[in-house]
Amino acid sequence: LSTALTASLALRILGKKVEQSCSPIWRLSRVAFGSTMDAVCETEGCENAAKLRCPTCVKLGIPGSFFCSQDCFKGSWKAHKGIHGMTAAAPKNLTPQEQLLASSKWSHFSFAGKLRPWPVTPYRPVPEHIPRPDYAETGQPISEQQAKRVGKIRVLDDDEIEGMRVVGKLARECLDVAARACEVGVTTDEVDRLMHEAAIERECYPSPLNYYNFPKSLCTSVNEVICHGIPDTRPLEDGDLCNCDITVYHRGFHGDLNETLFVGDVDEKSRHLTQVAYDCLMKGIEIVRPGTKFREIGNVIQAHAQAQGCSVVKSYCGHGINSLFHCAPNVPHYAGNKAVGVMKVGNTFTIEPMINAGTWRDVSWPDDWTAVTQDGKRSAQFEQTLLVTETGCDILTRRRENGGLPWFMDKK
Repeated sequence: LSTALTASLALRILGKKVEQSCSPIWRLSRVAFGSTMDAVCETEGCENAAKLRCPTCVKLGIPGSFFCSQDCFKGSWKAHKGIHGMTAAAPKNLTPQEQLLASSKWSHFSFAGKLRPWPVTPYRPVPEHIPRPDYAETGQPISEQQAKRVGKIRVLDDDEIEGMRVVGKLARECLDVAARACEVGVTTDEVDRLMHEAAIERECYPSPLNYYNFPKSLCTSVNEVICHGIPDTRPLEDGDLCNCDITVYHRGFHGDLNETLFVGDVDEKSRHLTQVAYDCLMKGIEIVRPGTKFREIGNVIQAHAQAQGCSVVKSYCGHGINSLFHCAPNVPHYAGNKAVGVMKVGNTFTIEPMINAGTWRDVSWPDDWTAVTQDGKRSAQFEQTLLVTETGCDILTRRRENGGLPWFMDKK
């Protein structure tokens, strides 16, 4: 190979060790880059005018790297060459998502499945005239924290029940907006925007927004995400499962529900998982009536899930809901739990089983919110807000279309 060709090849192989002999590259440097004006040699102790630059540094976009002669360059080589390796290893021309994954928060995290985080857009404001819960400004639900210490399961009066009926209907309308938007190519951030605007139009505050500093107005949990996924700029893909979990706050009360939605053409295993998750919710609802222990819900849910080859997540549970987003009782979805309390007329709470195709175990992403399956397999979930009545219960967040059936059944 000619001297010039050898040098050219060396310049192209970025990220690999530069040869110890710098003579061929240095001679190329004279021809290719010429003299440097008003620059001083960077060799320690040398103040001669620089005539040349390191061609590898030029190629890598490293500023400076001026030398007066080949001898000075050779003398500085041992210290100088480290710059090339550091720069060649540094990310270049990365997309915003690649930059995110290369950041210190994510670069060393071991993902269980195929999903990755994408950039999150800024916080969406809520108009001042809309009433909001106590955590809207500070991120800390003080009233909820105080109630937790007492642990009392509230029985609502007629006016409070009416407030829950109204907010349940509004929450359902907002979920329907999100469900219509979940199509191939649409980002979950766009779904968040549409739901946020739907809430504002109904004079509702989107309850997740700034709850313990959560950055968005709903949770979007895709594929192996169990719950609390943060809407971001990833476009939904054909075959995805996307759970939209929506809560709104209206005139002093919260209404909470979620559904797992099909995006495009979903495989049979995911369809089966989603059907099992919905059936688990309905089996739990079937036993809601005065006198039933809250712990019994987990028994019927786990029995069905296991019979269908699925598992039940244990780390997250249903909860009381009223003027507080989360309060007593806790409603676990797995068998043998030790939940406290017996259902009474006027109790309002959620059932929201998270059903996994593989293990029930979960891990959390470094964003401190996103919970995913430990084995990377998919998860599905459904949720409703319920009111205990004399004869059973009312589903306050039920769908008003298609006989109350969930959205995924529209695509069966």
